[in-house]
Amino acid sequence: MPLPFVGVSLLDRAQSRLGSSEAETLQAVIERAQRAERLGFRRFWVAEHHGVPGIAGSAPAVLAAAVLSGTTTIRVGTGGIMLPNHQPLVVAEQAATLAALSGGRFDLGLGRSLGFTSAVRAALRSGTEDADRFGDDLAELLAFLGGTAPITARPQDAGRTPVFVLATGQGVDIAARAGLAVVLGGPALFRDSQPALDRYRASFRPSAWWDRPHVTASLNVAVAGTTAAARQLLLPEARALAVSRTRGYFPPLQATGELRSAREEGLVEESLAAAVYGTADEVERQLTELQARTGADELLVSGGAYDLEALAASDEHLAALAAR
Repeated sequence: MPLPFVGVSLLDRAQSRLGSSEAETLQAVIERAQRAERLGFRRFWVAEHHGVPGIAGSAPAVLAAAVLSGTTTIRVGTGGIMLPNHQPLVVAEQAATLAALSGGRFDLGLGRSLGFTSAVRAALRSGTEDADRFGDDLAELLAFLGGTAPITARPQDAGRTPVFVLATGQGVDIAARAGLAVVLGGPALFRDSQPALDRYRASFRPSAWWDRPHVTASLNVAVAGTTAAARQLLLPEARALAVSRTRGYFPPLQATGELRSAREEGLVEESLAAAVYGTADEVERQLTELQARTGADELLVSGGAYDLEALAASDEHLAALAAR
């Protein structure tokens, strides 16, 4: 039987790989999106990171436009645009433009994270108070998209573009009040997601964008011929994340890497524990259990890999699971 979701999608953070240029990294994102379209995935999303040595994806609206121009049927979106870094009117105009040019294939995923370092936050002219006003900025953006703002954003969208909130903490409550879909990911999915999801569903207010609660579960997933091979696929990103938390920078993905401390080793295991990986049967069982526990409507598969051929094979295995 197929995976118990109404849709399975991919999120690509445009992570660089040791020995490849950033231009090659971005081209690989487009090629992966084209493959995702052929395989029947529902959505393909790109993300926003600034000043990160190991990530080439800094301009999600621009990268989404390139992906849209290279595809014809798959939905393409942002996972997400970090609203504290941008003026709501500009984000609304970008979203409406992408939707108009693509025949309505664009999804607008929004987050409230700030820049990774103080230097990045200074360059973006953002501070902690910007994240605190996320709810107000979101309401302003929705007014522009919905045509109820004091000025009319062009092109007009009339609430047609699906809007999602990448939720952490109070983001779940903001999404519920605004009547938007919510994307929940990371370790929270495995630890304490149920109270937040219950609260979201109970307090959801129907809107022009969504008439009922909609939950997307986002997590790293890898499928391979053996459990060990699937784990190996996720290791480069897990090591890079450990380095970012201990040494202050996120390096390009590489086949092997040295962990300098027990803390880094623990962080790698923590990342892997919050992922789903294994053979097709093992992954199917884990994802079915996850959906039964969370009631998630959709699955958004994240996670980067150094080995592009193994990543392509994992995508193919996952698409087969979603279709069977």
